[in-house]
Amino acid sequence: MTVNIQKQLHAGSGRIEMALKFTIADGELLALFGPSGAGKTSALRIIAGLLAADSGSIMVNGECWFDHAKGINVRPQQRDVGVVFQDHALFPNMTVRENIAYGLKKDQPSSNVDELLEVMELMPMTNVKPALLSGGQKQRVALARAMARRPKVLLLDEPTSALDAALRIRMQQYIKSIHEQHRMTTLLITHDVTEVARLASRVLVIEQGVITNQGSPREVLPLDDLRALF
Repeated sequence: MTVNIQKQLHAGSGRIEMALKFTIADGELLALFGPSGAGKTSALRIIAGLLAADSGSIMVNGECWFDHAKGINVRPQQRDVGVVFQDHALFPNMTVRENIAYGLKKDQPSSNVDELLEVMELMPMTNVKPALLSGGQKQRVALARAMARRPKVLLLDEPTSALDAALRIRMQQYIKSIHEQHRMTTLLITHDVTEVARLASRVLVIEQGVITNQGSPREVLPLDDLRALF
């Protein structure tokens, strides 16, 4: 996937001129790391088709999803992406199984749902509706729903930010396990150093809408934070 996007944003600190240009290799897990208000979530929304860039282009496996100059902007429903938002966005009238199955493509087997229920340790909650789930359970359901369709691109927006320390580590383990198994091209949005170190093969540091550093977590992250992890 090749992303080259520009967008004028309005954050708490004032106007930001976002200008991001990067690539993600097939099967790579890339992290966009930086403080709140840096433009990370806006970048994710542009890739998903939920927010239009002012200019630039997005190419995925030779398919153009966005090209401002050519007037191309593929609708979100036609982009092969799975998205996990911070607020879960589960359907309250559906059970856990139904929420996950909703993410399937028409020709995909229901066994995809069974596999994810097992891996995410959600089997006991199969027929439970979201109102009766804990925050961690809701986040696991949202992640399973996004992964069920085996998308070309998986977009994770602060997937563990609302969890306590123990649940955060377990969720990171779920993400790592499923990513290694299916090798989905994944973009992780986070401001958590430990999350980058545990999950990402490469990290882009974003400040005020631009990339200020990039490389492996060991090359980019603060040395003291890495010593605490390894």
